[in-house]
Amino acid sequence: MAVENQTLAPFYSNNRNPYNYAKFEQISRDISTQWLTTDELKQQINLYGDDSQNVYINALELAVRMAIEDFLGMAIYATQWKVYYTNFGIYNTSVFLDLPEVSVQDGLVAGVTVNKVECYTTSNTTPELVDPSQYSYDPTGNRIILGSLPNSLNQEVANPIVVTYTQNANPLSAYPVIKQAGLLLFTHLYNNRSDTTDNQLKTIPYSLQVLLRPYKPLVM
Repeated sequence: MAVENQTLAPFYSNNRNPYNYAKFEQISRDISTQWLTTDELKQQINLYGDDSQNVYINALELAVRMAIEDFLGMAIYATQWKVYYTNFGIYNTSVFLDLPEVSVQDGLVAGVTVNKVECYTTSNTTPELVDPSQYSYDPTGNRIILGSLPNSLNQEVANPIVVTYTQNANPLSAYPVIKQAGLLLFTHLYNNRSDTTDNQLKTIPYSLQVLLRPYKPLVM
């Protein structure tokens, strides 16, 4: 995706490179906690002393927060993923499992928490847990290092290695530049409540994508 394109359509496009995983699923996400406060939102649209739209404003804020998270691949609040990997055909050696979305370490809080690693072996319906001592998270490569694969991976399962992990909250979400981008997107959605218009809308220079571009990971 070319971030220089200032139309809204690319903002919602998917540009993730799958690396060595076969597929991934988002299995848990906070869809209730506010990121931008009601006060901040009402100041942005010059809505003072009027609480009649609070429910709508707060619902719109959640949509804005999720759009910012999706665009940057960043968890403003913790998100859980399940990732599937094929049988690499490599035994008795370390295997590196790339993760689709990660975060950054905030003080002593790691950017990623590995909840569990499982492998389908004798059963093709119920995976077996891998002992946590057999794997570790490598933050320098955004990947899990698995000591070795079981010799008995099930050949009937397309993707017999499964990782469940949590992408922890990213401290970048408190950056004023990212919050300002959220307020700009909120203003656009508040003022335009349909996907059609009688007028030709124009993007304001140095706005949403210019604010977010430095924080979007570069996929090589």
